Amino acid sequence: MQLSFVIPVFNEAESLRPLYEQIVQAAGENGVEFEVILVDDGSRDGSWPVIQELARCDHRVSGIRFRRNFGKAAAIMAGFGAASGERLLLLDADLQDDPDGLPRFLGKLEAGFDVVNGWKERRLDPWHKVYPSRVFNWMVSRLSGLKLHDHNCGMKLLTREVAHELKLYGELHRFIPVLAHARGFRVTEVSIEHRARQFGHSKYGVKRFARGFLDLLTVTFLTGYGQRPLHLLGGVGLVLLGIGSVGLSYLAGTWIATNVIGLWPAQPIGSRPLLAYSVALTLLGAQALSLGLLAELIVHNTARDGDAFSIAERCQGD
Repeated sequence: MQLSFVIPVFNEAESLRPLYEQIVQAAGENGVEFEVILVDDGSRDGSWPVIQELARCDHRVSGIRFRRNFGKAAAIMAGFGAASGERLLLLDADLQDDPDGLPRFLGKLEAGFDVVNGWKERRLDPWHKVYPSRVFNWMVSRLSGLKLHDHNCGMKLLTREVAHELKLYGELHRFIPVLAHARGFRVTEVSIEHRARQFGHSKYGVKRFARGFLDLLTVTFLTGYGQRPLHLLGGVGLVLLGIGSVGLSYLAGTWIATNVIGLWPAQPIGSRPLLAYSVALTLLGAQALSLGLLAELIVHNTARDGDAFSIAERCQGD
């Protein structure tokens, strides 16, 4: 199988048949052998009967139905597990991303890239979704070092090797290019035609932005310090511990100079704000160091072979 379309579905019954027809047309025009995997993520609008009907009419279509809504990341992982293609194309079921861009995606993969991310260059969403998205993409690019215009575009083409190494949970599906880039895979982007929503309504509200920022912190930590948490927590702990120790040393020197040596009139240090700040910083620094050591212990005892590296290819002598 050359290409597997992996499509998470959540209350998209009206758009499934048009999407299937567009996929068949786009793949047929490019002579691509394909399969379509539709993952019903707990839909309640009749999406599953439509998926069943499509599967009965075309052997290239298969469906997976979750017992309840587990989230897009879970649906993607289920689709990856069922896919048999060497290349996997992620596509949203809302008809907003045009599958006619398939040749450009395949061309980039042929050029040596491992992940091809879509870019809605002319986006037809409301302004309250467009501008926060631009800020979010700028932040992701700066923190991850991977500069893309649209990290969270629903249309992505990736190789089976990438899909095999990705571990998606929560809402980490937004960061597939970043996670792949951190593993050493080559990532690029291609502009696609973005279309206005024809059916239903967007599943994402205001909460997605707060969650997105928290997920960004998670990804930044996992990709930068996932195998060496002490370097981050220990660094913060040493800074706090150092500042606290300097403050306590200054207060101790002041007390000795006044109460022991008698260089100037004795003054109590117990009521000085510096004492409270120094003690608090010292305790926080010690806690951060302790957490870092504990995290290192957990990583050491739970790490499995292959977690810390990504193998591109192997060779063996005759």
